Amino acid sequence: MLESANEKIYDLRTTAPGPKGQLPFAGEQLKTSASGDIFGWTQNAGMGWDPQSMRRPNFLILSTQGGIRRNDGSPVALGYHTGHWEVGLLMEKAALAIAETGGIPFAGFCSDPCDGRTQGTLGMFDSLAYRNDAAIIFRRLTRSLPTAKGVVGVATCDKGLPAMMMALAGLGQIPSVLVPGGVTLLTQNGEDLGKIQSIGPRYAHGEISLAEAAELGCKACGTPGGGCQFLGTAATAQVVGEALGLSLPHSALSPSGSEIWLDLAYRSGITLAQLHQAKIKTSDILTDESIENAMITHAAFGGSTNLVLHIPAIAHAANLRRPDVSDWQRINSLVPRLVDSLPNGPVGYATVQVFLAGGVPEVMLRLRELGLLNLDVLTVSGKTLGDNLEWWENSQRRKQLQEKLVELDAIDPNNVIREPDKGFPSTVTFPMGNLAMEGSIVKSTAIAPEVVDDDGVYRHSGPARVFCSEADAIAAVKSQGKDRIQEGDVMVLIGIGALGAGMPETAQITFALKYLPYGKHVALLTDGRFSGVSTGPCVGHISPEALAGGRIGKIQEGDPITIEIDTINLTGSLEFDGEVSQLDARELNPNLTQHANLPDDTKLWAALQHVSGGTWGGCVYDVEAITKKLID
Repeated sequence: MLESANEKIYDLRTTAPGPKGQLPFAGEQLKTSASGDIFGWTQNAGMGWDPQSMRRPNFLILSTQGGIRRNDGSPVALGYHTGHWEVGLLMEKAALAIAETGGIPFAGFCSDPCDGRTQGTLGMFDSLAYRNDAAIIFRRLTRSLPTAKGVVGVATCDKGLPAMMMALAGLGQIPSVLVPGGVTLLTQNGEDLGKIQSIGPRYAHGEISLAEAAELGCKACGTPGGGCQFLGTAATAQVVGEALGLSLPHSALSPSGSEIWLDLAYRSGITLAQLHQAKIKTSDILTDESIENAMITHAAFGGSTNLVLHIPAIAHAANLRRPDVSDWQRINSLVPRLVDSLPNGPVGYATVQVFLAGGVPEVMLRLRELGLLNLDVLTVSGKTLGDNLEWWENSQRRKQLQEKLVELDAIDPNNVIREPDKGFPSTVTFPMGNLAMEGSIVKSTAIAPEVVDDDGVYRHSGPARVFCSEADAIAAVKSQGKDRIQEGDVMVLIGIGALGAGMPETAQITFALKYLPYGKHVALLTDGRFSGVSTGPCVGHISPEALAGGRIGKIQEGDPITIEIDTINLTGSLEFDGEVSQLDARELNPNLTQHANLPDDTKLWAALQHVSGGTWGGCVYDVEAITKKLID
């Protein structure tokens, strides 16, 4: 490898003619401008831009693109996931639109990881911490183009999209438009990307054969681009971005690679130029009222519980009040779930079918009927939310796409997005109790109806099965020996909060419990968090977390636990059924330690977010609180 067989490597030169033409400098510009602004034009010409057009306004396109694609779409180098594989096509469309409106497009990148790929691995220790890092990088990239008059942000998935929204929120003095990366299609005669993540436990229990696992695992992605087919964190973040007013109406959940998807990016590029002309800034769009609209829409969709972390973080980045548990409780008590999608059911339509049924604006029409929305908020369309909904209600787009859903899949759009009087119990409940003195969270709307009593209350009492690592917990789920998880058990997974392990998702366990026959009769309690596709009586974010001294860290094998979750009134409790004084007198579980392989990067993130309000505060970096802590 020290020598090359390619003789052409010696065809070299040390000079080249450089770009032709002249830069349109003005004398006063050279006298008064910063050298960087002048040198920027030299760089622009060096990269091939027409020297005579340098005075046009500059706009930046940021994205989470990953992988290297040939023009025909085949891979040169793979990305981490389908969600960022095709977003370069969206960037290209937005760039062409910016150029056609008289601007100069620039592009920058910060790729993102795949939470599905890192489930159960050490990679998950970096998942949530990545979000804050990426938001910082996107803001730094924007400030590093000091001439930028606005930003188009293109992102798709679980952490990249929240990071992009946090970045745009923190750049409030310039306009921005969010372009969601869309969704992959359902595969024909296969399984969705949620169910497919349970093939290991299902094979271990003889539910599927090796040949079935091999075929199903290969074909689960219907198309090469877009986020997963279920309403997990990626899809919910797309919904929230549109509900905030950062995206054009009916942009969330569009089918990746399609013409309607490309058209959205093109119109978004034009929109950014129009916002610049109209002097509409991101801070004009992101307000306390638009944050509340996003929370209301989240509840109506039955969205991922991870947005309880991300929406406060977006608000914090925008210098707005961070919503707290009482805000979530208030909103969920008012808003029925209106969307029947994967993973919540009862039917479980795919995200592309939700898009064809009308997506975010269709749900917001229903919410308008209930009088729940702030209709006067401004959106990137340049119009108010109320104006957007008036357009949508009578639009050809609405009519034709809903007809297309009937034509393609014989699905009534009103079965996908329900009328309010035919909705479901709301989305999330925040149980308290002697094991969750500071709270916890469960997606109560996704608990199987057959294990909920007639009064709408889920009740479960059983022995604790205690695990100090996710690896031990999933091994017990897969096991068929004496250590196996059994019907009636209460799994208690501790030490995976922010301090212990960077608050990783425990999705592989919830996937398994959903698709194993006994799984609906097992409860899971953890100080960690779940994937947006998790369902069932799985309670996360238990606070205080075990390594912060929470009682959950003192539970022992076989301890009696009682859980009650009222899915109607959205109240609940997690209780140790014994003498609490005896529980308090115990030491923490001796196996409870910070994970030995937790990266220093994540330890730093954990410490900084802990003094900034912790998980209930959105896992943000509050500079004032951190500085005060360091000085004190």
